[in-house]
Amino acid sequence: GTCVRTVVVYGGVSTGYTIREVLKGCNVLCGTPGRLLDIIGRGKVGLSKLRYLVLDEADRMLDMGFEPDMRRLVGSPGMPSKEARQTLMFSATYPEDIQRMAADFLKKDYLFLAVGQVGGACSDVEQNVIQVTQFSKRDSLMEFLNTTGSERTMVFVETKRKADFIATFLCQENVPTTSIHGDREQREREQALADFRTGKCPVLVATSVAARGLDIEHVQHVVSFDLPSNIDEYVHRIGRTGRCGNTGRAMSFFDPEADTPLARSLVKVLAGAQQEVPSWLEGIASGAHGTMGFNPRGKVFASTDTRKGGAFQRENGRQPAVQSQPADDEEWE
Repeated sequence: GTCVRTVVVYGGVSTGYTIREVLKGCNVLCGTPGRLLDIIGRGKVGLSKLRYLVLDEADRMLDMGFEPDMRRLVGSPGMPSKEARQTLMFSATYPEDIQRMAADFLKKDYLFLAVGQVGGACSDVEQNVIQVTQFSKRDSLMEFLNTTGSERTMVFVETKRKADFIATFLCQENVPTTSIHGDREQREREQALADFRTGKCPVLVATSVAARGLDIEHVQHVVSFDLPSNIDEYVHRIGRTGRCGNTGRAMSFFDPEADTPLARSLVKVLAGAQQEVPSWLEGIASGAHGTMGFNPRGKVFASTDTRKGGAFQRENGRQPAVQSQPADDEEWE
């Protein structure tokens, strides 16, 4: 309904169709790194008139190994220098090492704006953690879903195979469910999301790949059937509910056999969002390896501009950021 034309480019869609859409021209071009670099390399996109470069989930792209693609992008022929363009980065988490690396893409005097606690959970989300064994999770999930009715619920699991397994199990229990993960074709992903959005399937089972970037209205509940290995992923998961001032509920199944390394960070996130911390979880956190001086109310995330001091301004220059390997084996382009 406006004069602004947008084009999206990503894998799973015909390259020919994508190029035809791009050649029609656009004001806003949204894309995944791989496909965007592909069409730039084919000479189908001119960057000389670019004014704004937006990097959403910037820390995630860098942390998961997309740094070479990011540097290729900003170094593409015709790309205005960082002084001649406006670059914006958005993320719910911004660890200090990622801030140092991200600074290479921004002007020297860039503005760091923190809304709330960077890396912290939204206080509009009611967080609950229950202690379960791996073999009792399905029963606990059914018990929880019996209280949600037809309200939209996202269930996060560890693997693609388990996503389909749990979705099939729930359908057999007469709970309309669909699943989304990296092995599904693009049309299958889009159909699954459509079924979830319309309420045809009020339960969506997903791997962590769906935790980022999805903006689905009126998701009332998020269930971490399997907790992630790092707290940033947890924060992003529960951020699928409680959006735009709405309230939401997040239920997490904590298996002491698998999730103890996450206990300390989880306690801090709960406390930071003024949520009730189960005494059993505090006990596990206090007894976890390397908990000397553990303070449940202590700071767990970097929420300040690292340029103001510390390692970022050491005499020898910036410290190299540590780039971790992808936490999941999925491709999402």
